[in-house]
Amino acid sequence: MYLAIKLLHVLGVIVFLGNIITGIFWKAHADKSRDPRIIAHALEGIVRSDQVFTVPGVLVIALTGFAAAVVAGLPLLRTAWLGGGIALFTISGIAFMARVAPLQRQMLALARSGRDASSFDWAAYAKLSRAWGIWGAVSLITPLFAAALMVLKPVW
Repeated sequence: MYLAIKLLHVLGVIVFLGNIITGIFWKAHADKSRDPRIIAHALEGIVRSDQVFTVPGVLVIALTGFAAAVVAGLPLLRTAWLGGGIALFTISGIAFMARVAPLQRQMLALARSGRDASSFDWAAYAKLSRAWGIWGAVSLITPLFAAALMVLKPVW
């Protein structure tokens, strides 16, 4: 039972992290086009992929992570690597919900409003994009460190 739960947990992590990383790639790719229509299209895809992959990935990770710990008899908050992983995963979720998702919606609205590159508000988009990059890095780096803790299980 434990190994089946652990497999589902790892698959959830792969889907979750893979979607975040590919979202960063596609946004950067669209931004290079300097075409608001392409940027809007990419951001629509990113927002939709968060709904289809990131959110379900979070649910799978949380449910199977807690289930695996219970089945293995590990105390969640008294096992340092588990507590640290939970804290990092929580920070990622807070950063995503409070900053990344709203910034994505703002950038998408801005890109949809720009009919062509000459009328697009590049300064406003650049400001939102920089903030998205910072908060997106927080949302990506924290679960990467959480994954490292789960694999390495350091003793503190």
